[in-house]
Amino acid sequence: MQQTRTFTDKFLLVLKGLAMGAANKVPGISGGVVAFVAGFYEEFIYSLQKINLKAFKLLINGRFRSLYQYVNGRFLSLLILGMLISYFSVSKMLDWLILHYELHVWAAFFGMIIGSIYYISKDFEEWSRRSLLFVVLGILAGVAISFLEPARENDNLWFVFFCGMVGVSGMTLPGLSGSFVLILLGNYVLLLVDSVNALYDTITDLMLLDFSFTNNAEQMRLLKVMIVFGAGSLAGLVTLSHLLGYVLKHYKKDTFATIIGFITGSLGVVWPWKEKIFETDDTGQILIDSAGNRVLDNYDRYFPNFSIAETWIAIFFIILGIFLVLGLAWYEKKNQKI
Repeated sequence: MQQTRTFTDKFLLVLKGLAMGAANKVPGISGGVVAFVAGFYEEFIYSLQKINLKAFKLLINGRFRSLYQYVNGRFLSLLILGMLISYFSVSKMLDWLILHYELHVWAAFFGMIIGSIYYISKDFEEWSRRSLLFVVLGILAGVAISFLEPARENDNLWFVFFCGMVGVSGMTLPGLSGSFVLILLGNYVLLLVDSVNALYDTITDLMLLDFSFTNNAEQMRLLKVMIVFGAGSLAGLVTLSHLLGYVLKHYKKDTFATIIGFITGSLGVVWPWKEKIFETDDTGQILIDSAGNRVLDNYDRYFPNFSIAETWIAIFFIILGIFLVLGLAWYEKKNQKI
């Protein structure tokens, strides 16, 4: 699995990590789709599979070079580097774009998922009745998840660990948005907004040699939540990768068919024309998070009005999203042939 990579390959891999990180941050978008379309999904899964008992023994024995090679370290480290950079750069920009140009952003994402469905399905080897059945099951699962009612926020550390295991699914299961799952579990704001901001503030304080944050009870609570969430995410990555590695090896065609269906079913989550529904308390007042933002509950979807220009602008962004994915996929395939 380990392979020699040029500087361009390394740079592109970091960019793919950026794209995965950004996708995982946005509710409705799956980082696994990025891996699938960009052509490194199987290498990603099989590399994560290498984080096992043998890798642990290599670590304990201090054989770090062997460990690095065994787990395909160059590939994983560059990809993770891109994801980490994304959380403090691209994902912040996406938050701003969604705040100011929400319809256009969702339209572009909707188009990108349509492009991904076409790209993944066009090379599917054989459409048997069994394959179609798994596609339908995938669609039904995706649609069902799209319309579930979100839970309330819960900072119990065992539940946060569980959220980490489930929320990381967006990286390993194309079509299943980890961010949207966290919304359904009620902990999206806590884990991907408040805790990330607390981590960013802490890193800034440490760089300035300011340790006063240790006296800030709320910041320390959020850091503890972030650490537990990270541990759960790591556990989820390793566990899911072994499960997916097994099904890819023994049921590859069925797995791909289910993924195609699941991505199709997830289109309901990123439907561009929708109104936000915010969480309220018992008196009907909208709940506000610690950052001063209204707490999102769900969306009320509606059919677009084709008599207004805004709808046609959104359609343009859908088409743009389709061609963006197909263009990047074409470029990736062209580079692989060189």
